[in-house]
This record gives sequence, C-alpha cells and structure tokens, in this order.
Amino acid sequence: MVELADEHKNFKGTTTVGIVYRDGVILAADKRATMGYFIASKDVEKIVFISDKIAITTAGGVGDAQALARMLRAELELYKYGNAQPLSVKGTATLLANILQGSRYYPYLVQIIVGGFDDAPRIFDIDLLGGLLEERYTSTGSGSVVAYGILDEGFKDSLSQDEAVKLAVRAVRGAIKRDSATGEGVDVVVITRDAVKKLRQSDAAAGAS
Repeated sequence: MVELADEHKNFKGTTTVGIVYRDGVILAADKRATMGYFIASKDVEKIVFISDKIAITTAGGVGDAQALARMLRAELELYKYGNAQPLSVKGTATLLANILQGSRYYPYLVQIIVGGFDDAPRIFDIDLLGGLLEERYTSTGSGSVVAYGILDEGFKDSLSQDEAVKLAVRAVRGAIKRDSATGEGVDVVVITRDAVKKLRQSDAAAGAS
C-alpha cells in the first residue's frame, strides 16, 4: 500500500469547487494538468457532462477520470432507455460510489464532485474508495485547502446565482495563487432546472471581481 500512496501523490494536483445555491448548482475548476513539477497541459476540461443536467468535476488521474466519465454516460443512457426516465443526481452519485468501492484494490485515482438538478439542486463529493457525502459546498484537489477557507467564509444558503459564481471563482483563484498544481484560468458551469450554461473565460474572470 505504500507504493499506491506514493503513486497517488503524483495525481492529486488541481482545484475543483461545487456550490449549491438557491436556484441551482455551480461547478468550477482550473485548467492545469501536472506530472510532478511539470505542467503537462494548460487547457484541460475538468468539468464533464454525463447527462443533460448532471456533470462531474475531476481531480486525479486524467485517464481514470475519462474512463469513468465514459462508463457513467453509457450507464445513464441504459437506465434512461430501460426506465423511461433519467437517473437522479443521487442515483448517479451512488452508482459512481459503487464503481469506485468495487475497484478499491485497483482503484481509480480520482476525487469527483457530482452536481446536477433533478427535483432540486444537489452536489455529492466522492473519494477514490467510494466514500459518498452530499454537501452544500465542497472542493477537491491539492488546492482545496485554500479553496475551503474562502468557501467557509463566503457560503450562505441564500446565495444568488451571481454571488455563487463569484464565490466559486474566487475560491479557485485563491488556490491558483498558492498551489503550483492549480492554474491557467477557471471554467464555470451553471446548472438550473431550466438551463445549463458554461461561462466563457472572460465571464468567469468578471465573476471574481
């Protein structure tokens, strides 16, 4: 297990954030991918849609995260056609937790936030061994310690969409300033009952002002 722990250290760099506000969910993430001290990419998409109203943020091994996203998309499509309705956000998070728990001896090296809207906005934080927690706000990755300080101070249940976007961007940008594995800007996705919107880099930057 020591070898696994040492290997895992090489995959944990990033910062992602999830926030539930009064009308929806905000997901935010930086765009840097690292291999140790080497910046491997400056334009990584760390917020991935797996259905119309559900997305995941990824922290950890890129290949593992991509494989899980493909698996989840396929499973959600099968569920939708087999049951004539989409799987709920909680059901999706539970499915992913079960996959990770079942793979604990050869784990996917990831930490994932599942966020979306079914009958209500919801986010779930899932670790690499399938631990599952529903949260009002959460953060993953090596910059999450910095991000949590900002989220703890700024979060409240009555946040508007604009306030929630600004808080999420501020949390990721705070991590960019202190964590070398986090950088290159902030992607933001907004999921509500009626719409899904990905903010442009300029809009996300304005949210931090």
